[in-house]
Amino acid sequence: MLVKDKDFILFIPQAKIQQRISELSKQIAQDYQDLNPLFITILNGAFIFAADLIRQIDIVSEITFVKFTSYESMQSTGKVDQILGFDDDVFQRHVVLIEDIVDTGLTISEIMHELRRFRPASLEVVTLLMKPTALKKEVQIKYVGFEIENKFVVGYGLDYDGYGRNLQDIYVVNEI
Repeated sequence: MLVKDKDFILFIPQAKIQQRISELSKQIAQDYQDLNPLFITILNGAFIFAADLIRQIDIVSEITFVKFTSYESMQSTGKVDQILGFDDDVFQRHVVLIEDIVDTGLTISEIMHELRRFRPASLEVVTLLMKPTALKKEVQIKYVGFEIENKFVVGYGLDYDGYGRNLQDIYVVNEI
């Protein structure tokens, strides 16, 4: 599959993604029963994952959105810029960050650091994808959909220069 100027091949099919989201949603609902968690979705990449996840979480909860950026083309810039910030009160709230992918750990670490200043009751992360070998900053992620190799992926909200977010499956760059 051609996305912009790169060839990608199927990596994780939609059915497998949906199955894992169902498992994660059940675990989160059980862990946060009667706690009214605040889900904070990190835009743009996590919006599709968040929509599918939140629809399956059958407990009282709220959802909001923030936007940070640390990517340019196919690489992390190493710098995290806030574009759309926190506007909900997180003081003494149980907060769950929804992220599409944790690779270097820099973005999620920065966001968690910012949120902790507002003293939430608890703070956890659910990510669809995690690249343990790419971590430059150690982060504790409670809910991980899939651990993957340090390869560039696109689809299901993940993009390559803004393209490919609409793909239903997740694809990996074809290095052949």
